[in-house]
Amino acid sequence: MSDPVPTVKFLGLTFNVANDLSILITCLIVLLFVFLLSRHITMKPKGGQNVLEWLVEFTNGIVKGSIKGNDASHFGLFAFSLFLFIFVANQIGLFIHIQVGEYTYVKSPTADPVVTLTLSLMTIALAHYAGIAKNGAKAYFKGYLAPFKLFLPLNLFEQFTNFLTLGLRLFGNIFAGEMLLTLISGLTSSDNWVSYLYSLPVELAWQGFSVFIGSVQAFVFVTLASVYISRQLSPEE
Repeated sequence: MSDPVPTVKFLGLTFNVANDLSILITCLIVLLFVFLLSRHITMKPKGGQNVLEWLVEFTNGIVKGSIKGNDASHFGLFAFSLFLFIFVANQIGLFIHIQVGEYTYVKSPTADPVVTLTLSLMTIALAHYAGIAKNGAKAYFKGYLAPFKLFLPLNLFEQFTNFLTLGLRLFGNIFAGEMLLTLISGLTSSDNWVSYLYSLPVELAWQGFSVFIGSVQAFVFVTLASVYISRQLSPEE
């Protein structure tokens, strides 16, 4: 069971303070990271510029692997921003976990299904918008009747499952990792020095593995996002 989080109400809406703070910190880290690496852009890249250009080429490669032709260039910035945000969001709870009393104020935002499903909804909505913008509304809606009109319920259900699986896959991996890390940390902080000796290496090892899992999940999310966008741009494929 996850730790309780503080909430505030504004204009009849309830806001999760932990999510809001964690997302804000994630965005600031991403902004600061890109700003520092792009301060001194030169024709012959070196240092931080090399890292930034490698990241851009890496995310562009993900997009071009799914989206063909000139359409890929339209989604390069989206993939780059999405990858960095999810990567940092996945890791932040491992290194910056702030708990005051019984309430958690900072954790991995992607350990909350509301955040991951919002990212999923945003991605699916962008894919459908791109499909309509390129192929027109008539061709878009006609695609739900292919190959036969009887396939309409199945095609609609497929879009719903794409939305669910994209968000819940990310949430499940990050949430499970943080929960297990919390249990291991509880052993590390116990008064029994024997428990401390064997649990500390386990905690360090699991943190390293969690960094790897978080990186993979950011890659998987952006890859699937590119695939879904590609399907809407070229439904005949």
